[in-house]
Amino acid sequence: MRQIYITGHGGPEKLQLRESADPQPQAGEVRIRVRASGINFADILARKGLYPDAPKLPCVVGYEVSGVVDAAGPGVAEDWQGREVFALTRFGGYSDTVVVPLPQVFNKPAALTHEQAAAIPVNYLTAWQLMVVVGSLSKDESVLIHNAGSGVGLAAIDLGRHIGAKLYGTASTSKHDFLRERGLHYPIDYRGADWSPELDRLTEGRGVELILDPLGGAHWKKSYKALRHTGRLGMFGISTASESGLIRPLAFLKLALSLPLFNPVGLMNDNRSVFGVNLGHMWHENGKIRPWMETLLRGVAEGWVRPHVDKTFPLAQVGEAHSYIEARKNIGKVVLVP
Repeated sequence: MRQIYITGHGGPEKLQLRESADPQPQAGEVRIRVRASGINFADILARKGLYPDAPKLPCVVGYEVSGVVDAAGPGVAEDWQGREVFALTRFGGYSDTVVVPLPQVFNKPAALTHEQAAAIPVNYLTAWQLMVVVGSLSKDESVLIHNAGSGVGLAAIDLGRHIGAKLYGTASTSKHDFLRERGLHYPIDYRGADWSPELDRLTEGRGVELILDPLGGAHWKKSYKALRHTGRLGMFGISTASESGLIRPLAFLKLALSLPLFNPVGLMNDNRSVFGVNLGHMWHENGKIRPWMETLLRGVAEGWVRPHVDKTFPLAQVGEAHSYIEARKNIGKVVLVP
């Protein structure tokens, strides 16, 4: 099989294509010949040495794939062989062949391509946990989606439309027309100006009930201030850590110094709450994740879950794919294909 290894911390040149023997499924596992692998910003942070959960180097990252089962381990029904599926992978997704425990595997909807199926697991499960499970977003409430043009951002727009919420989102102006077409009510430019005065104007000073913030650092302070009473701040990434240009220890120090300190008494007095989401720490909660995914798959059938793939890159061009995402060129998911 062919895999992309991170060989050291640094730029895209640290990504290297290697070949090795095909893995063999063990009890309760299936082997998938991969047709598409999803890229997530966590993969870029891992390459830069800014993702604490990443395996030791050299390593293969990647949290999601779609493909065809070609082998099953002991205890797995034979009818799994030949099925088109998609799956969550605990790393290893940057491969043309993976072995995955059966509880992390789902039947691919016939209406979706493999590229679209690979765009579902991380983006939509993260958005579901943020907006529905913990964020408790209700009809007619308002939500601010930071990086609305990202994969999670587009998933959040889909879920927000389905719930019936009022949707605000930060994105560069070049993406605004597309985001309006997807259902975002109020796109806000975050590059040409500060987003917070515009949100304040649009909400007549009230703020919003829910904010989804993958930025981290001092941005969390600004987001907290933009919450309405009973508002919730959902934190699910620290993408600004990759922008400092500092070496790894200094980057972590700068980030730590910029983090807000939330005081329980202050939260009570403000009638606000904060929470965090990290899907990569949910591997032991398959009993929760599978029902979430089953609901999302019903959403595919009903038309309110619409995974959008911005661009595909061959596995061997993974460095170009990372650079494309880092330049903020993508709207939605970027996917690798064998």
